[in-house]
Amino acid sequence: MIILKTHRLASGTVANISISQLQQKLEVIGELREEVDMIRAETLGWKDGMDSLAAKKETARAQLSSTANQLQVMKGKSSVQARKIEELEARLASKLAKAKSDAEKAKANADAFMVVYQADAESAQVQAKESAETAEARAHWVAELVKYRSRRETLKEIHS
Repeated sequence: MIILKTHRLASGTVANISISQLQQKLEVIGELREEVDMIRAETLGWKDGMDSLAAKKETARAQLSSTANQLQVMKGKSSVQARKIEELEARLASKLAKAKSDAEKAKANADAFMVVYQADAESAQVQAKESAETAEARAHWVAELVKYRSRRETLKEIHS
């Protein structure tokens, strides 16, 4: 009844109808409040989900930015390494050309020495052959000499 008086409603049958209408309205209001509370809870869940997605989005952006920076650094390092590789390949090509040149010179020298050594070997063979022939000739003449001396001594003995 206090409610009726505060809202300036008359008491009695009109008041009873108003009270039942009021109770119905209060029930509807209660139901609506429950719906509002459920919608608020659902909205809070969505808001939390959106906040979580926003945080994930920021994390992903930060990671993307970090990855992009790392990629730039790696590209820089890659180009530096590519230049170093080119320099090393140039040095290697130069050293390889020098080594080939040195090898060709060494081969030419070895070939020249081989020609000289072959000539010396052939000369030594000729000298050895000549020495052998000379030695045979000497041996032959020494044998002849010994034979003649022996005959001479034999003749001397015979004559004496």
